[in-house]
Amino acid sequence: MITRDAQAFFAHAQALAHDFGPATARAAFLVAPDGFRLAEQSAQDNRYMAQAAGFDAARAADQHHALHRALSDVLPTVCFPGDPATPDAVFPNNVFATAAGRYVVGRMRHPVRQREAERADIRGFFGGVLDYAEIDLSLQPHPCELTGALVIDRARGLGLCGLSERCDEAGARLMHEALGLRATLLFDLAPGEYHTNVVLSVLAGRAAIISEPGFADPAIARAIADFYTPHVVQLSEREHRALVGNAIALSGDTVWMSARAADALAPRNREVLAAAGFQVRTVGLDAIEAGGGSLRCCVGEIY
Repeated sequence: MITRDAQAFFAHAQALAHDFGPATARAAFLVAPDGFRLAEQSAQDNRYMAQAAGFDAARAADQHHALHRALSDVLPTVCFPGDPATPDAVFPNNVFATAAGRYVVGRMRHPVRQREAERADIRGFFGGVLDYAEIDLSLQPHPCELTGALVIDRARGLGLCGLSERCDEAGARLMHEALGLRATLLFDLAPGEYHTNVVLSVLAGRAAIISEPGFADPAIARAIADFYTPHVVQLSEREHRALVGNAIALSGDTVWMSARAADALAPRNREVLAAAGFQVRTVGLDAIEAGGGSLRCCVGEIY
């Protein structure tokens, strides 16, 4: 099922058991910020990116090492080297995604990011080491920037896909099929938003973080909130700008977000997460965030 009809989608979703697969990943992968700098093509439609002078490659590298160490305390975490020719590669979740014995390669909008999909080492890791089957969407014409555009409830097999220049309706359908989802809801992001995972997170299938102004139709955001009630974090503008929405649960008891995001997190919203059974863990990522993404964007999940 793939639809724009929120009422039909959630009526179907209510009947689904939490048996699609593990709610959180069994491992993670990162790409180091080697050659980290402003990618001018990406800056055309990413309003969260800093100006060129705001990039500090050395600090970004140090923070990324700290992220790798911290995640490795919780689950196996592999880090691939970066490439100065692909300065956005530090955000690999847009390009590679996994599900039940297969990996998907996305089709990126900008040529500077399309180069990331060509990496033989990452493909070789998934295909040769893990023996995952490959589904390569990178050469077809429809943008589909994987779990940047598509937020997944892995427990139920649900997709929540925000459409923008980074993902069109045909691309969303391709991702839905490639990942074998049970149902996917399509909706438009608000003007100026480029990825769903900046305005929405689903945490281990039982809680959600939502920034309603990031949706073109606020009724869609409210329908998602109703589905995950009572464990719903509604973001203020300050929290939205601090990228609280770009959080991730890599285990059933912990939500990861950047230190900047956690500093902006309102006490009432921290209490919502605690009531859902989550503690908040943080890593300083302000130098990485100059690239327009935050912690969730850095983490590729291995299922």
